[in-house]
Amino acid sequence: MSLLIFSCFMCFLLLTKSTTATIYMELNQNCSMNNLVTLGGIGGVLDLSSRVGKEQKIAMELAVQDFYSSTCYNLPIHLKDLHGNFVHTASDVIKLVEEKQVQVILGVLTLEEASLVSGFNNGTTVISLPPTAISPRLSPAEPPHLIQMSHDIRIHVRCIAALVGHFKWRKLTTIYEQRNAFSTETDLMITELSESLQNVESTIEHHFTFPPVSSLKNSAAFISNELLKLKSLNNRVFVILKSSLEFAILLFERANQMGMMGKGYVWIISDDLSSQLDSIGQPVISNMQGVIGFKSNFVDTSDSFEEFKHRFRKKYISEYPEEEHFNPSINALRAYDATWMIANAMATAEGMKGSKILFENILSSNFNGLSGKISFNNGKLEEPPTFRVMNVIGKSYREIATWSPEFGFSVNFNEEKGRDMRIGNGLVGELGSVYWPGGEQTVPEGWFLGNKEKPMKIGVPARGAFNQFVNVRYDQNQNETNVAGFSIEVFEAVVKQLSYNFSYVFVPYYGSYDDMVADVYNKRLDAAVGDTEIMADRYKIAGFSQPYMESGLVMVVTVKPDSTKESFMFLRAFTMKMWLLMAVMSLYTGFVVWLTENVESNPDFESSSVSHHVGKMLWFSVTVLSFAQRESIRSNLSRFVLATWLFVIVVVTVCFTASLTSIITVQRIQPSLVSIEYLQRTNAAVGCNGNSFIVQYLINVLHFKPENIKKINSIRDYPEAFEKGEIRAAYFVAPHAKVFLAIYCQGYTTAGPSYKLGGFGFVFRKGSPLVNDISEAILKVTESGKILELEKHMLSASNCNSSSIDISSGDTSLGPEAFSGLLIISGCISAVALLISVARLLTTSPLILSFTQGILLRRRIGRWTSSFLSRSDTTEESASSERAQDSMGIELAAWNQT
Repeated sequence: MSLLIFSCFMCFLLLTKSTTATIYMELNQNCSMNNLVTLGGIGGVLDLSSRVGKEQKIAMELAVQDFYSSTCYNLPIHLKDLHGNFVHTASDVIKLVEEKQVQVILGVLTLEEASLVSGFNNGTTVISLPPTAISPRLSPAEPPHLIQMSHDIRIHVRCIAALVGHFKWRKLTTIYEQRNAFSTETDLMITELSESLQNVESTIEHHFTFPPVSSLKNSAAFISNELLKLKSLNNRVFVILKSSLEFAILLFERANQMGMMGKGYVWIISDDLSSQLDSIGQPVISNMQGVIGFKSNFVDTSDSFEEFKHRFRKKYISEYPEEEHFNPSINALRAYDATWMIANAMATAEGMKGSKILFENILSSNFNGLSGKISFNNGKLEEPPTFRVMNVIGKSYREIATWSPEFGFSVNFNEEKGRDMRIGNGLVGELGSVYWPGGEQTVPEGWFLGNKEKPMKIGVPARGAFNQFVNVRYDQNQNETNVAGFSIEVFEAVVKQLSYNFSYVFVPYYGSYDDMVADVYNKRLDAAVGDTEIMADRYKIAGFSQPYMESGLVMVVTVKPDSTKESFMFLRAFTMKMWLLMAVMSLYTGFVVWLTENVESNPDFESSSVSHHVGKMLWFSVTVLSFAQRESIRSNLSRFVLATWLFVIVVVTVCFTASLTSIITVQRIQPSLVSIEYLQRTNAAVGCNGNSFIVQYLINVLHFKPENIKKINSIRDYPEAFEKGEIRAAYFVAPHAKVFLAIYCQGYTTAGPSYKLGGFGFVFRKGSPLVNDISEAILKVTESGKILELEKHMLSASNCNSSSIDISSGDTSLGPEAFSGLLIISGCISAVALLISVARLLTTSPLILSFTQGILLRRRIGRWTSSFLSRSDTTEESASSERAQDSMGIELAAWNQT
């Protein structure tokens, strides 16, 4: 009777069409009614309108059947079909818990939904089956009884970052199909991916979030409109972070129709979509040609998997005959393992009260399932995954590498985990050849660089004061605008160095330089080429290439005649310090030689009076400079001193001749003023290019008053402003100053300090791949000498010889520093000779000897006096005193005789 009632109840459930279904197992022949044990129910929350939901349902039913067959434990499953509508998922789950009294919820729940269920009933364990597990660090309120049957999201995004870094893409656009408006998983995934991309010097430029495709009334039109926005972007690398199979099928169909699956595009799909490639047909595959992705690796050659696959296909065909493909994916395997794990934990906890015990039993599970090793750490799968990297090509896909967080990429699919680690952080490694969208085998740049139909718009300054750098002219005969100049020639030479071609067109820009850079930032222009200075405030909003020309801010003033120094031009060969030092050294050397020769009693140096001695010494000091001395030298010491000094004279004479020749042959002009403080103190007017940054630089950095700054927009207007006295000085960047001095070299020169600037560079949008490529090409062109050649050509059209242009204002007079070594050696030798001569003089002069003997006598008298006073009044002491007096008398007599 019990068996009949049970069978009738099963028939009733199968005939009902309620959205909530309860599944019981048929009785095993080995299990009788006496040993049949029914465990607590499981609540299954699935979307049976999706491929993933269908696979999970079939897998859960097979797991319950297998567990019952091996243990005689019956596990009822109460299914809730969401029908693609996730808005009321949490409330539906709570209702399921209340009505069916299930102990475990298994299904596709977000963190927010799991939190609501856990908050409503703390005894319910929630096992989620998402493609990726959100890290507890990112979740503000993780449910206490939540287990995520998937790997940490960090590992997934690291694999994406490794792919992006391997192909050196600097910008990408992410696409995410959001399950509902209340989920925060989108922001969490974007945050994790952004952090991983920083390790490969890449970033997310745009992010597009799509609503669930089932919620759209006209999904095809909506997706087409969003793809138009994607197509308008310069970035061509698209990463689908999360997507249902239904959404992906429609997305790639529309993208293929709009030409977004052609040359230059990159599409990357993540695990949740890649794992379903085996279940889609050829029409869908044909729309995904060139897509790369990765899916979780599992052993698909074991006997257990082959048996499960056979049973799965059979059951799937019987329930969903309209489907074209019936192979199980990783979603089915994890649903099977999760159901078996729950059943085993319930059987272990039978007779024990408390949901905590059940949760701990599930959390402590440790077994090898169909999807891999099942063990948990912090509520997520603990075993690090290995991903198969695939490339969609032809009728299916091919595996091009495997990736793991420990070893990175490898083309050897059977490498053992025990190998030595050779790759850090999983960011590098080997990849097989890839067939990209459009059938290309060369790696796409990942950025739209312009083509003939839509060339890059490159702005060029049309109102620059110096048209030698950028010259914009309109040709009425040809009805076209011609752009030429030094900066244009440099850019064209740089572009030739690139390994790829791109189309561009120069667009004359009639605003200021700052506005032109801002329009690159605002995407009105794709780039800007010209004499654009690299400034800190500009660098914040735009990307600059390597400077192709060094720069600095310099002051140009008129020259003044230097009549006071022209009469004594020769004095400018040496500094005043050098002239004084040479005079002192000459007198010093002459004195040493004169003294040495007098000690040797050389008659050529002897004289009857002091004035004659001084005259001979001075005359010798002068004549020795020109080797015209007539006095003979007898002392070897004098000869040694003179040899060193004469060598110094030869060297100094040669340098004097060279310096004076340079002064005479090379024109040196003196500025009319050199002090910025004088300009500021006298409120003198200064001129500059009113269309450049110099105006604000003079006001904010050099503290000129705005009313004292005259804006001049043409190079031809500067001389007139100087002649009329409208300005006392003009400020240019160094390259402009070179051009100005090349044209007006006779009346102007630079003065004052030079202020270092960033240099001239080409402007691009932030993150543009052209920045690095153009910078590298600039270095190549610079090293080849091409830029220097172009600069000489630009200056050769001026009135002056470009080789004589000098924008420095330093003094070229020679100082003692250049001769310090020789002067020190000569001075030391003369000092030694002087000491030797003085010593010999002291030992041979009669006057000095008499003076020395007098000093010695006074010392002896002092000792005799002290001895006399210290003696006693005894007789013996008196006798000694008399003898001492006699001795002193004798010596005094001898002294007098002397």
